[in-house]
Amino acid sequence: MTTTLIFHMCRADEWDAALIAGAYAGSSQDLADGFIHFSDARQLPGSAAKHRAGQTGLLLLTVAAEGLGPALKWEASRGGQRFPHLHGALLPSQVLRVDPLPLGPDGLHVLPPHVAGGTTESVSGRDRADDRGPA
Repeated sequence: MTTTLIFHMCRADEWDAALIAGAYAGSSQDLADGFIHFSDARQLPGSAAKHRAGQTGLLLLTVAAEGLGPALKWEASRGGQRFPHLHGALLPSQVLRVDPLPLGPDGLHVLPPHVAGGTTESVSGRDRADDRGPA
């Protein structure tokens, strides 16, 4: 069975606070909108460029869409595309992996290799949700 991966970008300090609290309520923008913004693999580069341009100290959370239940809704947004929005908190146990999201020399974020596949088949060696990988 193939599982659809969705992705959320957040600041490292936001994720650290979520680990302590036991749940992630989202960024200040998520809180203002009333849901946690996610992107699928195709949408992620555009979302990073539009909403996180030039930002450093970011992490990329990888989550299995099917594991979020009915709180996850695919809703029309930018250009009529349907984006995954989580109407509720994200638990650290729901996160398959956490990766640093550095800027490349061109100023764009460098996405981890597993993003290209967009399914759990493309995620090898799942990282623990509380492990940010290499510094």
